[in-house]
Amino acid sequence: MNRSTTIMTVASVAVGGVLAYAVYFDYKRRTDANFRKQLRKFSLVEVPGKEKKRVKQSQTPSESGQTATGGVDANDLRSALESVRNEEVPPGPEEKEQYFMKQVGMGEQLCAKGPVYHLPAAMCFYRALRVYPSPVELIVIYEKTVPPPVFQLVMELTNLDVKDRVEGYYTFFPPKAMNVAVETVNVPDGKGGTMSKKVLVVTKDFKAGEVIYQEDPIVAVLDADLQGKGTHCSYCLRQIQNDPICPESDRLHSVYCSSNCLTQHKAHSQTLLFTLESPLPAAIAPEMGDTLRKERENAQNAFVEYLIQTKRAAPELVARFVARQVSAETAKMLPRGIMPGVASEPVLTDGGEYTLYDHLERLRYLEVKPADHETRVLKDVLQTALPGLEQFLTEERHATFVGKMSYNSYGVYFGEGREDKPETAARPENAERTRTPCGTSQQIGTGFYAVSSYISHNCAPSAKPVFPTGTAQLQLVATCALQKGDEITVAYVDVSQHSGETLEEARRHRRMELARGWRFACSCKRCAEEGLEGEIEEGGDESRVLSCMTSTMSAFIIHRFRSSLSRRALHTTAIRYVDRPTAFTNMLAGDVPPPVQVSSVTSAGIQLADGLVLPSACIFLDGKVFLWNVPLHLWDGWSREHLSVFETVVPKPEILVFGTGRRMELPPPSIRGYLKEMGIQLDIMDTRNACSTYNLLAEEGRRVAAALLPYTPHPWRS
Repeated sequence: MNRSTTIMTVASVAVGGVLAYAVYFDYKRRTDANFRKQLRKFSLVEVPGKEKKRVKQSQTPSESGQTATGGVDANDLRSALESVRNEEVPPGPEEKEQYFMKQVGMGEQLCAKGPVYHLPAAMCFYRALRVYPSPVELIVIYEKTVPPPVFQLVMELTNLDVKDRVEGYYTFFPPKAMNVAVETVNVPDGKGGTMSKKVLVVTKDFKAGEVIYQEDPIVAVLDADLQGKGTHCSYCLRQIQNDPICPESDRLHSVYCSSNCLTQHKAHSQTLLFTLESPLPAAIAPEMGDTLRKERENAQNAFVEYLIQTKRAAPELVARFVARQVSAETAKMLPRGIMPGVASEPVLTDGGEYTLYDHLERLRYLEVKPADHETRVLKDVLQTALPGLEQFLTEERHATFVGKMSYNSYGVYFGEGREDKPETAARPENAERTRTPCGTSQQIGTGFYAVSSYISHNCAPSAKPVFPTGTAQLQLVATCALQKGDEITVAYVDVSQHSGETLEEARRHRRMELARGWRFACSCKRCAEEGLEGEIEEGGDESRVLSCMTSTMSAFIIHRFRSSLSRRALHTTAIRYVDRPTAFTNMLAGDVPPPVQVSSVTSAGIQLADGLVLPSACIFLDGKVFLWNVPLHLWDGWSREHLSVFETVVPKPEILVFGTGRRMELPPPSIRGYLKEMGIQLDIMDTRNACSTYNLLAEEGRRVAAALLPYTPHPWRS
């Protein structure tokens, strides 16, 4: 089954949502004989046979030559999508199952009535797609069984919905009651140019000292030296005054200040990660024998040992985020009344069907590489708690999650911060840092906050995060007068000039902390005013030295890349080249090169947005287009060498969208395995849908590449 980020976005199914539905389906398969019969009946669609032939025979000869949208007017398509959106989706899993079966059956019947009913048929299949737990799998089934004109209409509806969902997100987020909004601005990229970036602005006037908003963390963890000591609550991070509550069978030796914190923590993540209790209600929890119980205990012990050894917050934050996501989505999927009444998901939007994963995936991140076995130990915990969950935590997804936590997390501190935090044994450039205005060394824990993640750094900040309640609840206080529309900034590091420290030393120290923790050279007004004349030429600012080292390494990699092209099957064309400053480190959207867009796909070739037609196979990569020397017959004579260019790319694309011509043709296992070894997700589809998917993901700023084969094969030199 191919995994598609686009389709998962359309269906509002994140990692936890897929698992939650899978848990429910597994429960129904084990307990409901009628449900098993229905699944067997529908599974006939997936296997080539009579049912498949019946659907195909309903096509008329003229249908195969219809246009992509089957002659349907764009306004009619938009009206159809709005009509489906306005329909109420069944609330419970059982109702969704019946709704799904009904819509698929109606779609098949309408297909048999001819072209006039293609749009109503597509609407039925699209309704079924909205409630199916694994949308990519269903689309693969549709492509094999649904008449091409109807399938194309389903994809058009899907593309429209994705576009609206992506562009409409910031209409709902953040909640208007928080008095802030997200806007896009152009900021210096530190390399002489500008880059697009999301920032947070106030939506009304504030005086200095006023609270702009308060925000609870999605997940929060104590510093390693305080965990299990009994001094601070493991959930809210409050300092415990009386006897702490110490639950039994807790691998992390967590303690709590109240029974409410214990209940919330268990419901969000603690039960799944650090206890032997089932994270599911007893009515549907699978039985756990002694062997499975021992395996789960061993997996949790190994993960706890890793946390103790590394003393880093990011691995635990990622684990708790995944667990909370599962908890929130499971509560939505299971029948009403079967899950305890705990509000597992925070309200982060004024409407819209967005999940925790939707909030996380839009944030900036650092390119990081977790320890070799970090992903493995966490996957073992997930797999032994809920078999199947581990498949959603791929190495690339885990690395991205860690990078997002590393870039966006805030340090929780009380008052002026503590003075007793042990010094880290890590090298300064490898030490974990959080957004803490008094310095990471003063914090007692780390929290991840969805709205506050959009706040940029400034050495003369307009606001400050504080924690006056003595918990991890963040309050953002204005440090100067702010007018409606002004950008909010905070200090990620301690920007004060300490006693005995010169102005130059203070500036160099804070800029070094920013370069090491967030990998950028601050270009704020204060840094510019305090800079020394000629220091760039002299290399006096160590963050500039790091930048020079980065550029040198990047040039070396690019040299290797270009040299290797002459020895490989990939050939560069000078027709499309987007020049930009290079950098070894990539940080989400701002540093992604301008995408090359595909306008159309015809028998003449692949037409770009500027009108240029490429008649032969090509690769879209890093803002450039390459002609691609591959065998004319698909998969005949193909080898790893034809995709070896991706070994030299830094950073590698997250997703490779592969268009196989007029029809989707699955690759041999060796090709898929080769890309998987490099951490690249492969999505296979026909070339037209591959172009549409690539355009969308590129516009979102994703690290996506496309390998496209034309409808009519041509040698690459033609």
